[in-house]
Amino acid sequence: MKIVVIVFISSLLFFSQTFAFAEVKLPRVFGNNMVLQRDMPVPIWGWAAADEEISITLSKQNGEAEVVHTDTVKADAKGNWQVTLPATSAGGPYTLNVVGNNTVELTNILFGEVWVCSGQSNMAWSVNTSNNRDAEIAAADYPNIRLFHIPKESSGLPAPDVNAQWHPTTPDSVRHFSAVAYFFGRHIHKELDVPIGLINTSWGGTRIEAWTAPEGFNAVPALSAISEEIRDINKNYRMRLPEKIKEIEDWIAAAREALENDSIIFEMPNNFHPLTPQGRPTALYNNMIYPIVPYAIRGALWYQGESNMREGMVYHEKMKALIHGWREIWGQGDFPFYFVQLAPWGGYDRNDPTHLPKIWEAQTATLAVPNTGMVVTTDIGNVRDIHPRNKQDVGLRLALWALAKTYNKDDLVYSGPLYKSMAVEGSTIRISFEHVGSGLTSRDEQPLTWFQIAGEDKQFVDAVAVVDGNTVVVSSDSVKSLVAVRLGWHQTAEPNLMNKEGLPVSPFRTDSW
Repeated sequence: MKIVVIVFISSLLFFSQTFAFAEVKLPRVFGNNMVLQRDMPVPIWGWAAADEEISITLSKQNGEAEVVHTDTVKADAKGNWQVTLPATSAGGPYTLNVVGNNTVELTNILFGEVWVCSGQSNMAWSVNTSNNRDAEIAAADYPNIRLFHIPKESSGLPAPDVNAQWHPTTPDSVRHFSAVAYFFGRHIHKELDVPIGLINTSWGGTRIEAWTAPEGFNAVPALSAISEEIRDINKNYRMRLPEKIKEIEDWIAAAREALENDSIIFEMPNNFHPLTPQGRPTALYNNMIYPIVPYAIRGALWYQGESNMREGMVYHEKMKALIHGWREIWGQGDFPFYFVQLAPWGGYDRNDPTHLPKIWEAQTATLAVPNTGMVVTTDIGNVRDIHPRNKQDVGLRLALWALAKTYNKDDLVYSGPLYKSMAVEGSTIRISFEHVGSGLTSRDEQPLTWFQIAGEDKQFVDAVAVVDGNTVVVSSDSVKSLVAVRLGWHQTAEPNLMNKEGLPVSPFRTDSW
């Protein structure tokens, strides 16, 4: 329960500084070395004394400061204020001055592309524990790629700020940063030649519900029970709040007296927050997403699902809630949301190895959500390790989606083959795909693997599969009345079908048995 005390005390200190001292303050996501999103309006917000007048000046750092924008705003009765910088093209450096009763000056600011990178351990996995770590770390000299690493904290209530700073990419700053995020950002930086800002907010072993905003759950009817759970917890919390406030007030009085008398100070009463465990719905959203909203971003990257392994298509509903919730609270419309399909691993469930394929199916279904994209990793995993070390290709494949769909690079093949349709043709079934690129082929020049076929008895057997143009023809001498095909329907499946651009097929099934 110590985390509750720490969170509450830090919040108490924050608000006491904000209001008692009446200083102009900005959340830490605004800081020296930050990257602001280019080519779109950029909200800047903070706190000050009630009704205090705040002036904001953005200047180009080029010898003598060249003022490019000024604005004035008055804080509201609670001390909150917000302004919006106009859309600015990529470049810099800039200085931002925020002046009220005091002055805050932020320097070495760049405008570029900002991405939020979130999920569980495979997103959190660091450069230091990835392939070729020594060479990758030594080569990490990219002053225009900026890193913002949000520390792991959960909370039952939305937090106003995070304890983090922006850092240019150096061997020291990249060592413990998300490898997937960094390799994605590095590729985008090289292709677009613009500054990149990467916000890493991830935590190993966490469930998708913890990262989801309440607005997301409310928008998905299939998750109404979670919405009701959140409402009940918040209702009960509010009912208990007067009693808790009295406990805190009594503790503050006793603590003051103890300080004056140099006597023992007892620990603050705990259980003040309603949803502190990191696995509870909204608990990580509150402390690791909410504080950076509405910081202008280009899009989001997501790598998670291991902790929701047994949920099948329910995970698709939760993905819809996550994406809708983030888009709703950011207020930037349907911004790009690109995610990673989990890699094969033999340790999920040896008694039922189809749980992972069902998550693959749920992830693939999420491509129906507008402006999303999915990276397939069946060829770059490690069936003996839930944390594959090849994060370079994961980052690259995410970058391909972004370059093609967000940055309009029309000449790119950005996805591996995705199941489109099937047709029974006598003693064979022909499978058609989307994203075949310049053609289908076998990764290792061996016969196609992990195809199965079934008849009316619903009993799947290994099948012969051959590439025929942009389709695959599947058959088996032991099945006469052909009904359905599955590919890679096992947690250790590493199918060798890919397009000629080297991007692998996503596992699928044509049935719903």
